[in-house]
Amino acid sequence: MDFRPSEDQATLAEGVRDFLAGTHGPEVLRALDADATGRSPGIAASLREMGLPGLAVPEDQGGLGLSLLDAVLIAMECGRAALAEPLADTAFVAAPLLARAGGHKSLLQAIASGEASLALQHPANPWVADLAQATHILSAQGDSVVLASVGSDAAPCESVDPLRRLSRPVAVEGEPTGIAPGDLLDVAALMSAAQALGVADAMLKISTEYACTRQQFGQPIGAFQAIKHHLASSAVAIEFARPVVYRAAQALDEASVNASVHISHAKIAACDAATAMAETAIQVHGAMGYTYEVDLHFWMKRSWALAGAWGDRAFHAERVQQAVIGGTMPIGPAETFS
Repeated sequence: MDFRPSEDQATLAEGVRDFLAGTHGPEVLRALDADATGRSPGIAASLREMGLPGLAVPEDQGGLGLSLLDAVLIAMECGRAALAEPLADTAFVAAPLLARAGGHKSLLQAIASGEASLALQHPANPWVADLAQATHILSAQGDSVVLASVGSDAAPCESVDPLRRLSRPVAVEGEPTGIAPGDLLDVAALMSAAQALGVADAMLKISTEYACTRQQFGQPIGAFQAIKHHLASSAVAIEFARPVVYRAAQALDEASVNASVHISHAKIAACDAATAMAETAIQVHGAMGYTYEVDLHFWMKRSWALAGAWGDRAFHAERVQQAVIGGTMPIGPAETFS
């Protein structure tokens, strides 16, 4: 199968990449980190002008009506820029789920226009992201996901990522949406995997540029095999994870019976690649790579946060193991490529 993005999809992703590179650089990240809210109304307005909140909202409800793979590609760019705005949760997780469930036309229109933002609550996470700024919340409770307006403020909790704004879970009384808790987990895990790939790409670029400019013994440190081999290994891991994430998006878009397994595979592959890239980046930069003065730490901390979000490695490895060894997903050429 060919999971490569189409020309139109690549053009869309490049446009978002160029926009974020010009509006969301390291100096902006530092300003947001110093701000109590950690958010910029100007950046949020620019995202609305690009139509990104409505990317997965059906066209007849004011959106662009694009696919989960399109959302994955833009989520990668959000990771590459270490985007602070909670675009992914609302536009790439909540919107497609609500669209598939049906009956949420007014809310989807509000998402597409940027008037509504949704926080996501699930037992897989001991926190809720961006609850303070959300207008609504999707909360997994038992065997259903309910929708409610955000009422009271929740108690904040700390995050390893300084650009995330987390709160403790809250009690929610709302209307059932027709969304299954497992579907909420799957879509959110897929978008976390996509963002992790973008984060890994950014750390690879930062580290490669540093290795080409940092001089030692009269030559760039990138000329030494110890540096080159580490960077090459990380680059290979990233490229091997990329089609796995694309495959998971396609499986979910097509409602494949094995979509959850493909998503767990993607979450493991992408977050492992990002974690390995973070370790390599520290080795390339040396001890100063840990310091606040080096921009690298924004992406490194984001990779750690994504690895633990929406099911950690042990959770997703168990799902893959149960499917493959447990026999629910037969393997072998006759099955895998049928």
